Amino acid sequence: MIKKIKLKLIVVSVLIISCTPNTDYIKKIQNPELFQEAMQNLTDIIVYDIFSPPVASRVYLYPSIAAYETMRFSNKNKYASLSGQVQELSQVESPNDEKINFNLAALYAFNKVGRALIFSEDKMDKYEEDFDKEIKSYKTPRSVINSSRKFGESVAGHILKWAKKDNYDQTRTFPKYTIQSPEKFWKPTPPDYMDGIEPHWNKIRTLVIKSADMFPAKPPIKFDLTKGSPFQIQLQQVYEIGENLTDEQLDMAKFWDCNPYVTHHRGHAMFATKKITPGGHWIGITSVATRKAKSDFSETVNAYANVSISLFDAFISCWDEKWKTLIVRPETLINKYYDEEWLPILQTPPFPEYTSGHSVISRAAAVTLTDLFGENFDFVDTTELKYGLGERSYKSFIHASEEAAISRLYGGIHYMMAIEEGVIQGRKVGKYIIDNIQTKL
Repeated sequence: MIKKIKLKLIVVSVLIISCTPNTDYIKKIQNPELFQEAMQNLTDIIVYDIFSPPVASRVYLYPSIAAYETMRFSNKNKYASLSGQVQELSQVESPNDEKINFNLAALYAFNKVGRALIFSEDKMDKYEEDFDKEIKSYKTPRSVINSSRKFGESVAGHILKWAKKDNYDQTRTFPKYTIQSPEKFWKPTPPDYMDGIEPHWNKIRTLVIKSADMFPAKPPIKFDLTKGSPFQIQLQQVYEIGENLTDEQLDMAKFWDCNPYVTHHRGHAMFATKKITPGGHWIGITSVATRKAKSDFSETVNAYANVSISLFDAFISCWDEKWKTLIVRPETLINKYYDEEWLPILQTPPFPEYTSGHSVISRAAAVTLTDLFGENFDFVDTTELKYGLGERSYKSFIHASEEAAISRLYGGIHYMMAIEEGVIQGRKVGKYIIDNIQTKL
């Protein structure tokens, strides 16, 4: 009799355990590292595919917004839709499926949009294969996976339809920049004399700023090579600093190089080094900041969405200035008038000089990150470790943006005017964005 009672208790216990729904997977899917890994995968593909800095900002933008617009459905009282806050984005329709895990759906949305914007789909295939295995290892119910994927892909479709109208495809058919002979205008630079990158980027639809020319820089110093003229003094400064760099200045220049495609020539052979873009560096800093702040999944997605918006609009604002002013790079003039064998520490990127892209986008991103994490958020920037460089410490995001800006003078690729005015332009863009969108309620 006692044995029968014990046997019944065991059977009942087994039935109770087997009927108890598995909810452990929910906690695991709440881990923000899942999103950090997805973002790192996207960065790796951007580096591999060699997207230019402006285009890379677009590749970061739309997946981040897709993830944000999906994630917020689990936090409707905490996060507001970007619909009505950024240009032409309509509201995502609310789902009515209770099986959806919105964190998981956000990851599906992010990867779906990312896949549509990159070239190396095989690398996305490998990542998603590993991702699916990991989600299944959590014993996530199949119904939850299916419902979450379906909703995530629905949001992705909504975002991609919106992205399609940003004029990117049209600008692919626009003519290349025609080189103008007066020496005050930008010319392609050594070693490859590449065509100018994205001369029509100011035609891309902005997100928050009203137009590409909403925050123009003040007119650049008048071109004048007469000894002692303001322009000649700035040119001389680039040359002399390049000839007398300290070890610290050299480290700064290399750390903030962020040239996605640096070519190296050895006789008749040529090979290239791939790196992150300037925007990719600030996406990396966002990763560092969210981890240090112990941001949860939603806070992490929110941070990336805000930073990607600031980077995107900052690039449009900066590129509008570059292709209107068409200022010649220091290297071109130094080689002609000072030293034909002089080389800048950094390889001059293939687009006009004024304003400095690093200065604009770094300050815009720093303003956004400061708004999210505070003014005195010190951190160690480990972003460049993956690319063979060290790490650097900063007292704040603004401190990091100041170093990014001045590094372009040390690198020999910008005049001081482009740096100073670039910082001002970037601050205006960043400030306008944080004043005119609100994601966290």
